[in-house]
Formats: sequence, structure tokens, C-alpha cells
Amino acid sequence: MRKAFKKAFQDLQDTVSGNDEPVTRAQPPPPQGFMSWQPAARPTAKDILRYRYQHGTNLGSIFILEQWLFGGMYDAEVSSSSEHDAIIASLNKRGLQATREKFETHWRNALSEDDLNYLVESAHCNNIRLPIGYFTLGPDFCNNTRFAGEPAQVYVNAWSIAKTLIARCFSRGIGVIIDLHGVPGGANHETHSGTSSGKAELWGNPVYLGLATRCIQFIAQETIRDPQLQHAVVGIQIVNESIIDPPGMYEWYNDVIQRVSAMDYTLPIYISDGWDLSRAAAFTRAYNTTAAGPPKTPVFVDCHKYWTFDEKDTSRSPYQIIEQVKHELPELDSSFVGDVFNHGAAVAVYIGEYSLALAPQTWSRSPEDQKDNLMREFGTSQSRTWQNKASGSAFWTYKMEWMPGWEWGFKYANENNFVIPPSAFNLSIKQIRDKLQQADLMRSEKLQGNLLGHSNWWDSQNPGKMFEHWRYANGFDLGWNDAREFFSARLNGVVPSAVPAAALQMFHGMSSGGSGVGFDGASVSSPGGPGQGQVDENTVIGADVLRGGLELWILKRMREERLGDRNAAPFGWEWEHGFRQGVREFQAVVGA
Repeated sequence: MRKAFKKAFQDLQDTVSGNDEPVTRAQPPPPQGFMSWQPAARPTAKDILRYRYQHGTNLGSIFILEQWLFGGMYDAEVSSSSEHDAIIASLNKRGLQATREKFETHWRNALSEDDLNYLVESAHCNNIRLPIGYFTLGPDFCNNTRFAGEPAQVYVNAWSIAKTLIARCFSRGIGVIIDLHGVPGGANHETHSGTSSGKAELWGNPVYLGLATRCIQFIAQETIRDPQLQHAVVGIQIVNESIIDPPGMYEWYNDVIQRVSAMDYTLPIYISDGWDLSRAAAFTRAYNTTAAGPPKTPVFVDCHKYWTFDEKDTSRSPYQIIEQVKHELPELDSSFVGDVFNHGAAVAVYIGEYSLALAPQTWSRSPEDQKDNLMREFGTSQSRTWQNKASGSAFWTYKMEWMPGWEWGFKYANENNFVIPPSAFNLSIKQIRDKLQQADLMRSEKLQGNLLGHSNWWDSQNPGKMFEHWRYANGFDLGWNDAREFFSARLNGVVPSAVPAAALQMFHGMSSGGSGVGFDGASVSSPGGPGQGQVDENTVIGADVLRGGLELWILKRMREERLGDRNAAPFGWEWEHGFRQGVREFQAVVGA
């Protein structure tokens, strides 16, 4: 890898010094020791799991109920549709022990082995957003809330069951975002916050805010210390669907981010956009910054996209809404993304909820016999937009009593090809291996050609100006390396996949560059042990892509390379240009 880098820079020196067609003038020399420069550390398993494109679904109404999805969990005597109402009605009808058994059965049956097989092998998921309530964490977190007393005792085993579910998902290659969907008092007026108060009482209430903070710190601590969660949890969402502009929201966000950063500054935090994406994205720049200072956790913005309920949507046709979808997330323009060095910050947006649902009034504005085609275009347009602009997306939702859920069901959407994963998620072992070998053959050519093109253009546009084009080469090299590491991670057993890592060992040498180190840090054992059969090279395991979290990943690399200070590294922009081009070129070669 280093040979190609050295040769490309030598070719550039030859060109500008007259050994080839002259360009303009000599370049400043690279820093002392440049030609023996050591590459940055390879992306770790946690890095890949947290910064790869996240494609998946919500697992809604499991740990925080919604009556329209699981009506059978509600007794006839229930007073309203929240989880608290269901708990009270059940306690009154059957008592604590039977109620606890009823709810624990619901939690434990959330995902069967067949479900996991489907999500990994058919839907090609690598991510689940898991909504929970503060009460899911157990009785200690229910004091001074509506769940205090006997209702809290229903949840004595809830967190343990949730952790087991998360670990099972991860064993199949699915990372989990824990979504604190229900916060004390509620972040919005809806019953999916856990109660039917109709109020957003979290905001401005120091007791509830303090308890919510304690919940997040507990989840973070569990993620840091519990082997079941250390790799499996790829982020913590601290609140869901906040009301618009509540008092003190951003001050509370700041407090939580500071606290989690002090615990583990690598653990991603997801915040609700509060239905104002531009403002939330701007807020995150204070944390996702190149500025010097104590390191802070990467902050993603959770944004939900529905075209079902608002009058401006019900008055439009499917054709109009589909056209809007193709241009969604206009907030992520060049003022926010694409130039971390000059912005001094990075922004990443995650589509935490979306669906195929449109209002009856909307469908009435199109021919009935076109509904399937229009729904497919609506869904695939969302898939493409999220994959091009967002860090990931999670469909709402996977499970309901009325499977497959139709326009609200991820299984229905997947089986009808209404929602599509990134193309790389469909690749077989052989396809991944072949693409890696082809990319390795083209690496030197791509590096040299891009470096020369970059240098010639900037030199011709700025005669006499000194540049540091070696930084471009440095960036290109690292960008290519990182994109390759993400792409080969499943094949090399660095992160879990549909096939056990040990069974993939036979292919590691063929992928040239695999570490042979599993996600738990242990060397991957050879195949052939008990129950470990041969794996066909045409087995689909998929490949991850460095796309969704690219802005934050570039920021992370810039910090590591000490390129965030524009005074100390005024040509850090050349490094970033090179890094981005290295990622693009690798992904173009492998078709990702």
C-alpha cells in the first residue's frame, strides 16, 4: 500500500521538476520523515459498526406499547392507549405476577430466530432502532413518575430481556440504536411516550430532566461495561420526537452530551431534531467540530419523515409527494456538508422513522390500478434519498399483530421491493472477494491519476502559489484504505454477518488485507470445528459501506491527523479532498 503512495508522489515530483511535461514550479518539500510516514490506525470493529451506512427497521411497540400495533396487549377495560394504561388495566384484572408474565412474554417473543434470519438474509438489515421507555430500565428509574409503585414491579426483568435481545441481534450482524422513546413526563403529547397525559412534561421540569439524564448515563455505562452491549449498541438516542422548540431542550442536550463524552467520547449520541432539522444540525456543529479541546462524542440528528398526517400532504397527489422525496433533506446543502475543513465541523442526519403510508385523500388523486407502482416508486425514492444523504434509515416498523403490516410494515415493504438496501448489502462472498482483488490491482493507477489531476488543476489556477499536494496523496491513500476496510469487514470477520466468522476464515487470505481479527478482538479460529461446516462462496453476506457517517468519519480522521487547526495546517483542505476522492474511487471500482 505504501509503495503506491510513494510512487505517486515521486511521479508528481518528477512532473513538476521537469522530468515530465512541466506544470508550474517546484512544490514545498513534504515534512521530515514523510516518506517513512506510518498509516493511521485501521478502523476498529466499533468504528465500522458506528459509522457504516445503517439500513434497517424500528422494533416498535415491544418495550413501549402502541395500541394500534399490538391491541392484544390491552384489556377491554383499558382507559386509554398508552403503556401505562395497559399496565394499570392488567394489574387491576389479573394482578402483578400474571401481568409481569404477560409483558415478559411479549418482550421475549419480539424477535424469533426466523425473524432474525429474515432480517439478515432477506431484508439485508445491519441496524435496528429499538424504542424503550425509562421504565424499561427497572423500578429504580420509576420513582416520582406515573409508573411508581406496583406498575414499576412489572419491569424488574425488562432491561435484562432487552439486553439479551440486543446481543442476539448483534450476533447476526445487526447493530442497535437504543432509543429512549419514552422519557419521564413525555417529550411530546403522544401516548407513545408511555402515558396518556397529553402533555410534554419533560421540558422545564428539573426532576424529570434529571431522571432522563440518569437514564441515559445508565444506558451509556451499561454499553461501556457490559460485553453484551459494547459492540452491539451503535448509538443512544436520548429523546424521541420532541415538540417544537420546548424550553431548555438544547441546554439539556448540551448537558447530556458533556456527561456522556466524559464517560466515553467515542459513543455516538442521537438527538431529536424537534421538527426543525436546520436548527438541530447547526447545534451539533458545536460538538462535531475540528476546534481544539476535550474530545466529545459524535452527535447525530434523528429526523422523521412522514407524508401522511399534515394537511399540506393530504391535499397533494402521490406524484407530487414522490417528486418531493427525491429532493428531500435540502438542509444538507454545501453550507453543512462536503467540506469539514472549511466548515470546521461535520453534520450527520439519521432518518429514524419513515413509512410507505399516504393518506386516503392522497391516493384518491391517482388511478387505483397504479397504487402498487406508485408505492414502489415512493419507497425506492426514499431509499435512494436516504442512502445518498443520510447516515442511515429505520423503517417504521417491523412487528405488529397484523403482519406483514402493509404500508407500515418493513416486511411487506421489503418483500415487494418497495424499500431497497444499498447494493453492496446483496453481495456474495465471491463477489466481495473478486471486487477487492480488482480494486487492489487498480489502486496505484487511481492514486497516481487523481494526484496528478489535482496538482495540475490547482497549480494552473494559482500560478506561483505554494501548495502541499502531498497532503492530497496522504488523504487519498487513507480514504481508499478506510473504504476498503469497511467493505471487507464482514468477509474478514471483523464485524459479524449472516455467516459465523470462523466459517469465513478460509476466505481471508483471498481478500488480501483482512486482519483475521474478530469483533471481540480474538483471532478468528479455523473452520471445521464442531457444527462448523464449509461455506459456499456464493453465500450472500453483504459488504458495509463508508457512506452515511462519512462526514463524521472524516472529522474523526482529521482530528487524528491533527488537521483541524487551519493555522497549523492551512492545506488540510487538500488532505480532505484527497480522502473524499479515495473513498469515491474505491467505491466506484467495487460498485458500492
